[in-house]
Amino acid sequence: MASRRDFLNQQAPENYVAGLGRGATGFTTRSDLGPARDGPSDDQIKAAVAKRSAQLGLTESKDDANDDDDGRYQDPENEVGLFAGGIYEKDDEEADRIWKEVDDKMARRRQKQREARETAEREEYERQNPKIQQQFAGLKRALETVTDEEWANLPDVKDLTGKTKRARQARMQRFYAVPDSVLAASRDAGEFGTTVADDGTATSAANDGTVTDFAKIGAARDKVLQAKLEQASQGTVSSGSATSIDPKGYLTSLSNTQGAEQSIGDIEKFRKMLKSAVDSNVKQASSWIAAARLEIVAGKPAAARNLIAKGCEHCPKSEDIWLENIHLNDNRNAKVIAAQAIKQNPRSVKLWVEAMKLENDLRSKKKVIRFALDNNPESEALWKEAVNLEEDPEDARLLLAKATDLIPESLDLWLALARLETPKNAQKVLNKALKKLPNSHELFIAGARLQEQLGEASKKPVMRNAVKFLTMREAMPKREEWIAEAEKCEEEGAILTCQSIIEETLGYGLDEDDDRKEIWMEDAKASINRGKIMTARAIYAYALRVFVNSKTLYLAAVDLERNHGTKEGLLDSLEKAVEACPHIETFWLMLSKEKSGELNEARRVLARAFKQNPDNEDIWLAAVKLEADNGETDQARDLLRTARQNAPTDRVWMRSVAFERQLGNDEAALDLVQDALQLFPGAPKLWMMKGQIYEALGRQPQARDAYSTGVRAVPSSIPLWLLYSRLEERSGNTVKARSVLDRARQAVPKSPELWCELIRVERRAGNIGQAKSLMASALQQMPKSGLLWTERILNLEPRTQRKALLTEAIKKVENDPILLVTAGRILWAERKLDRAQNWFEKALLLDRDMGDTWAWYYKFLTQHGTDEKREDLVAKCSLNDPRHGEHWQSVAKDPKNAGKSTEDILKLVAASLS
Repeated sequence: MASRRDFLNQQAPENYVAGLGRGATGFTTRSDLGPARDGPSDDQIKAAVAKRSAQLGLTESKDDANDDDDGRYQDPENEVGLFAGGIYEKDDEEADRIWKEVDDKMARRRQKQREARETAEREEYERQNPKIQQQFAGLKRALETVTDEEWANLPDVKDLTGKTKRARQARMQRFYAVPDSVLAASRDAGEFGTTVADDGTATSAANDGTVTDFAKIGAARDKVLQAKLEQASQGTVSSGSATSIDPKGYLTSLSNTQGAEQSIGDIEKFRKMLKSAVDSNVKQASSWIAAARLEIVAGKPAAARNLIAKGCEHCPKSEDIWLENIHLNDNRNAKVIAAQAIKQNPRSVKLWVEAMKLENDLRSKKKVIRFALDNNPESEALWKEAVNLEEDPEDARLLLAKATDLIPESLDLWLALARLETPKNAQKVLNKALKKLPNSHELFIAGARLQEQLGEASKKPVMRNAVKFLTMREAMPKREEWIAEAEKCEEEGAILTCQSIIEETLGYGLDEDDDRKEIWMEDAKASINRGKIMTARAIYAYALRVFVNSKTLYLAAVDLERNHGTKEGLLDSLEKAVEACPHIETFWLMLSKEKSGELNEARRVLARAFKQNPDNEDIWLAAVKLEADNGETDQARDLLRTARQNAPTDRVWMRSVAFERQLGNDEAALDLVQDALQLFPGAPKLWMMKGQIYEALGRQPQARDAYSTGVRAVPSSIPLWLLYSRLEERSGNTVKARSVLDRARQAVPKSPELWCELIRVERRAGNIGQAKSLMASALQQMPKSGLLWTERILNLEPRTQRKALLTEAIKKVENDPILLVTAGRILWAERKLDRAQNWFEKALLLDRDMGDTWAWYYKFLTQHGTDEKREDLVAKCSLNDPRHGEHWQSVAKDPKNAGKSTEDILKLVAASLS
């Protein structure tokens, strides 16, 4: 005891603050001012006091006493309770250190074995459960051996995500009938007990004011049922009560979504729904029919027949349910059912017709239909069936006569009777029908056709009288309806009646202020699109009688004859055109071209044209072409000489130069072009001809001077700049060619041809990086150029990026024949022949004057098309006579190919493509 130190002399515990327990801290004296530090804040004091009180058990902790996450159960070294107030001294620290060293030594003794075991377990797990990256590691390494061609031939992945998702949702979709208990429980969730009163209401046993109306619950049940049925039938709801649905509609959707075979769960679901619908309203025939059809789908025809029989008992006046019952039974039972159905519905035409179809022999059919007519003498459908059953035309005529007496307002019966009568009697029948149906234009058309049949269409203007009569009675149909009737007559072979209808009714309802010419041209084009050529021809004939000197109408009429008519019809139309419009050289040129096979006739046509248009350069050049094509070179040269005197235009001079070049007289052509440039220094084609003649003669410096002078004289001519740069590039002066194109881009800033040529110069020189840089700048300025996109896709980017770039280009460019041809070529290379053909045809529809499109399509058909398809393409190409295209012009304008036909040019261009 003597060795124990006094309490006041003992060393204070760590973190001891005097007066902390009683809150006597935080005060300072004047001597403390200066270096003294602030004491803990009020919040820190309160937190420390609360923590100490909780450890001593004087107060409850904020955490729940039963919390399983208490630190006492998670950390065994967290000593609380008995040792909560103990002081952690140095010997405790020494003991902890020793125990820690023991634990570390024991862990090191088993470290190697533990690490080896963990490594083996991890390797075994990874071997049994490899990652996706590891599974495809070998395949990814094998991709190094894939060539560009194999990569480009990989098939496209179809986008099936949406389809799979929709199918999965359809399979997962389920519908269930909601029981009344669920509805009542959700409505009266706060009620503990109820007692049903006599008036259908219920009072609460707890007297809390809650009242349940079971009548309203039943109404709510019906509404929920209706919503479920509507959802199952995809919204096919007719007007009516909650059970008024279209069961046929939802059965159709059932078959569409799941196919012919349905799962058992779906069948049971639909069966419950339809049973609920039937029980809700037993008088609704559609529910019975849908339930029976469901059993047929489920493979239970006997159950279907039983259901439909019950439905017939509940709905005896519904002809639809009787018809369904007849269809579900065999012929023998069906006859019995049909008899019962007719007994219940003697006025039902459908049931009588179905009963007639159940009979096997003609005599029985006639017997049934006669009974039907006894019960329904005014049924047009039954009379038509009776007439169709008659084999003798005389008996059919007698039946129709009787039918028209009973049903005088039936137009079809009158027309049928008129067809069976003799021509004289048919006229009487139509007159009689007109008295009963005075507002029927069909009767007038039938009368006109009768007159055409008798050969008296020109003597009796039936349609003219019809228009007057119907207009007077204010029963005149619209102009569009008359055109439809004319097309119907054309389809049935009544051509004169068709023309008469158009002649008398085409101008009805149109004033002179209206755009009659445009309206009639649209009508004719619509008829041509529907394949009614005679109707369109009649429309053009009528329009030309109104607009006698219309160039557009004559061009449209000539185009119709060229595409859909005969050679004689085309010549006749052109003769009328030159007579009506003698000063329009286009018709003279077309007529001379059509008669070019007969030299003397073509000369006569051009002679007549010279009289009407003495100094017209087009007619002069057409005469020169006619003589040159027929080998009359001297006469053609004389005509050109005369034309240069009488019609001295740049085109005449250019034709003279081209004519001498075609004959191989380069020196004479050079003299002519020199004289022409004195008269027309601003004609770029003359400068191009001069340079080309020098190139053909092998005089490169003179050709360079010609092009250089030409671009100074006509700096806006793109072809002239291109010829100049290509001459420099062929001479090996790539730097000079680049300089020429730079000057050209300054003169014509936004020209896709010039930019593309500059990019090609860099590409041919091996400067792919510079070419790509130029392409980026060009596309930034001209993002809708199909030529630039084609050059980039085919020549500057790898094959694997072509399809992505093509998609981007089509979105930006929209409609460009060059780009569409590029799409066809890419698909062709990928062996997607059908799609490639579609793209080629789209390009042709977009621009028929682009010769390169025809050449690429012809080359495609030579490898993958039939002879018939190729012949058809050649015929269409010759008809359209294309003039443009980078490859087409280089071949067609070559003097060596002068005089060759369009077919020959097409084959030469296709052979030069690569």
